[in-house]
Amino acid sequence: MKRFRTHLSVTALALALGLAGCSVGGTTPTGVSAVSSQASTTSAGSAASTASTGTAGAVSLDALADDTHYDADDLTWDAASEVAVTLADGASAAAAGTSSSAVKVDGGTVTITAAGTYRLSGSLSDGQVVVAAGEEDVVRIILDGAAITSSTGSPFVVQGANEAIVYLEDGTTNSLSEAATYAGQGTDAPDAALYSMADLTVAGTGSLTVDGNFNDGISSKDGLVLAGGTVTVDAADDGIVGKDYAVLLDGAYKVTAGDDGFKSDNEEDEGRGWVLVNGGTLNVSAGDDGIKAFNTLTIAAGTTTVEESEEGLEAQHIIMTGGTATVTANDDGVNASGGSTSSSTTAEGGMGGGMGRGEMAVGDYTVDISGGLLTINSQGDGLDSNGNASISGGTVVVNGPTNDGNGALDVNGELVVTGGTVAAAGSAGMAVTPGASSTQSGVQVTLDSSIPAGTVVQIADSSGTVVAAFVTTKAAASLVFSSAAISDGAEYTVYTGGTATVSAGIGEGSLDGASEQGTVTAGEYSAAQGPGGGGGPRW
Repeated sequence: MKRFRTHLSVTALALALGLAGCSVGGTTPTGVSAVSSQASTTSAGSAASTASTGTAGAVSLDALADDTHYDADDLTWDAASEVAVTLADGASAAAAGTSSSAVKVDGGTVTITAAGTYRLSGSLSDGQVVVAAGEEDVVRIILDGAAITSSTGSPFVVQGANEAIVYLEDGTTNSLSEAATYAGQGTDAPDAALYSMADLTVAGTGSLTVDGNFNDGISSKDGLVLAGGTVTVDAADDGIVGKDYAVLLDGAYKVTAGDDGFKSDNEEDEGRGWVLVNGGTLNVSAGDDGIKAFNTLTIAAGTTTVEESEEGLEAQHIIMTGGTATVTANDDGVNASGGSTSSSTTAEGGMGGGMGRGEMAVGDYTVDISGGLLTINSQGDGLDSNGNASISGGTVVVNGPTNDGNGALDVNGELVVTGGTVAAAGSAGMAVTPGASSTQSGVQVTLDSSIPAGTVVQIADSSGTVVAAFVTTKAAASLVFSSAAISDGAEYTVYTGGTATVSAGIGEGSLDGASEQGTVTAGEYSAAQGPGGGGGPRW
């Protein structure tokens, strides 16, 4: 029977992700291992290797099972029941010694029509594998040194199934390459090198190269879970797409895309269109958005790198509870926009002393950071929300724009800082600082002119102890810094020069050789103004 899952609302998902101590369940790393004394029983183990360390901020497998098609037992099967299929030009067939009426061969096309586990090896220089099973069928395809190329369309198509699982056998290299042009494209016609109309899972510890020469690399018109593998995707359009949701649990995924890199784009169904990075490694170079969700984009664990993009992370709601994310963007680094706007208010500039942007519409958009390390390098706004934003934990480092038409922090509503560490450097013309609802204080340093890349900026308390050191990665005219080390109302001296030991741009410093520039008072903010306006020293 087709498995229907509940749809987590944005609020419920945020609560599930924000709970302290939430972690991925299980302790077995991804990979084939025996789970009983019977040698014929095979298991791929836990979906996320981050589980073994109880990664803070990650989502439990139980929670994922409630809202996706994925269960850990999807990667457990009886090896004795496997159907071996050897791929060969013009002669694909079930391997000698096996017989399966569910495998049909017609020239270069191999069609699988029933539930089961099928092990594919060999190659097709111009062919296609098609899964055309029933709506209640779970079909598991083990790629065991398989290379499939098509000159006329997609090399791997799931036309029908309840769920399709593509498992990459340990130690093997596999590839899928689609045609550069297609004929007769219509609604729901295959348009990716790995294309599925059913829920799709990619797992295992082998490798897979996907060439989306015509359109997308990997695309599911239902849900998509990436639970393992070393996968390289090169796509003319979008790299990896899951319509209802796109989830990365484990594995190493490198995506190069002409348009969006990794996304979920369901704009029609309530609670769908979300992305979750819950472990593994994701590296994206995109011609447009690096990682995009129509609804909610969450980074909970793992390592995420957007090396190139127009906008790095984009969704209506952006949540970070753990992991490491490094984002490079030609425009906005983190952008809470798009989606649906169910509410809108108007914000006056200067909220909490920090906006100075005039009146701006505040929509149903949010950025919420409670853990992890987020580093942004953007030419446009660094961290941008068309609604509100909150930072309650983790570390946020923004190397923002050099032009005054954008800001390192850009929040239409209020930026509420209650914990964590924030260091945002960039131009001074559109500076945004923590709002009145913030319970953690900070300082604002505003410069008369830009300081060059590589400049050490240090903040010392009244005793001369350095409480923060920041090294610019490009020219900057403004710095907003907030951490638990800053005491509200206290006076701090700002220095340039000296030495610093930093990670992601912030860390510890020494004032030897540094030059004093002026003083600032914690909690006194003013957009793009210097001393006397409560802002920072100008030099």
